[in-house]
Amino acid sequence: MPGAAKITAVEPRFAIPGAEIVVTCEGFRMAAGTTDGCYVAGQPCRIVAASSTRILAIVPAEAGEGKTFVHLESLGGLSNTCEITVGQQVAEDMHIVANPAVDPTDGAIILTRSGSRGQHLPATLFRLEPDGFLDELPEPVLNPTGIAFDALGQMYVTNRAQGEVYLVGRDGTPTVHCSGLGIATGIAFDSENQMYVGDRTGTVYRIRDFGVPETFAVLEPSVAAYHLAFGPDGRLYVTAPGLASHDAVYAIDSDGGVTTYFRGFGRPQGLAFDTEGHLYVVACYRGAHGVVRVSPGGETAEHFLAGNNVIGLCFTRDGQMVVATSDTVYSINCDIRGTLLQ
Repeated sequence: MPGAAKITAVEPRFAIPGAEIVVTCEGFRMAAGTTDGCYVAGQPCRIVAASSTRILAIVPAEAGEGKTFVHLESLGGLSNTCEITVGQQVAEDMHIVANPAVDPTDGAIILTRSGSRGQHLPATLFRLEPDGFLDELPEPVLNPTGIAFDALGQMYVTNRAQGEVYLVGRDGTPTVHCSGLGIATGIAFDSENQMYVGDRTGTVYRIRDFGVPETFAVLEPSVAAYHLAFGPDGRLYVTAPGLASHDAVYAIDSDGGVTTYFRGFGRPQGLAFDTEGHLYVVACYRGAHGVVRVSPGGETAEHFLAGNNVIGLCFTRDGQMVVATSDTVYSINCDIRGTLLQ
């Protein structure tokens, strides 16, 4: 009689429901018509592929949230367990096309129901309060895409249908701050409180005083939103997802010079930095979907969080990673502090 299987690793350590995880093991054998298989929080996983040493398993929707355990059942009995953290769903019925953002004044998470281009919806901007209450802002912005806060805590939102940036007041009232920005998507502020906006047709604009845009850098056009974030080195980092599986993250210096920071992603989208200089990118990397962590300097990358249809991410003040798919938002306790709340 063979002994119980042994788990040697589960990768990645963080996941949202429906994601594919990799279980590395020894001595796993399944028998038809039995309960043999892979379990998360005691719930059976759908197995995509399996051998005696490696299992591809789908995290079940019933796996709960927070820290839990993976174990195997096979001919020899129960395996050891391995810890994994599953994200908590905090909002649904959204339509998110770029990063969510954290309000620096009170920690609320700003979310969008963007709609298709040119589609008018009655409510498009939402505040997920720290107590979990989801509050809709009273006046919609057409096709809200990128969200960022300036040094004064004022919120700005891009409108990709009309190439505009809106300043959204504390009462939720939007006013046009700048126009003529093409298909305006990603938005970020530098250390001098200057605004940068990505036009997915190929231009990154810098907006100085009085809302007048100037061309800052030119990149390849994108099939989806440009995503922008400033790194701890002061450079502007940009993803411009294409149709290839070898897309790059670009770094732009203060003079508008563009270099490739890391290449090898499939459809890279949202991005954010932690306080140690790691870059987190929503992308497909070596066949794995979710969030990838790139080492400071861009030398190496690893699959950090497993998730399907992920669009954007941000960090809260208490070390939570907020991960947004196209319609659902999750919070995962990664104990990571972001350098930027945008």
